[in-house]
Amino acid sequence: MEPFLDPQTPLYNHSLPQIEQWLIAHGCHQDSEDLHLWRLEQPKWKAELWLDTEELTVVYLSLDLSQRNIQRTFKYSLSRRDIEDAVFSGP
Repeated sequence: MEPFLDPQTPLYNHSLPQIEQWLIAHGCHQDSEDLHLWRLEQPKWKAELWLDTEELTVVYLSLDLSQRNIQRTFKYSLSRRDIEDAVFSGP
């Protein structure tokens, strides 16, 4: 297991194994067929996280059929802490 870099370090400076460990540490599960897709379930919300080439895309899935999904993108140039605070706090 690789140690994490400082939380203020941009995400693009982290290796893929470090990013994967970070996602696992936050309760995410990697899709077995679509390896750049990760899923997260919290008591009040669910999300899909997509590790794209230049950004992390998060789709918060509506638990209420009357509401729409919310999509947000985060450039890898943001710090791990900033992305963590934004993504894991929910929609």
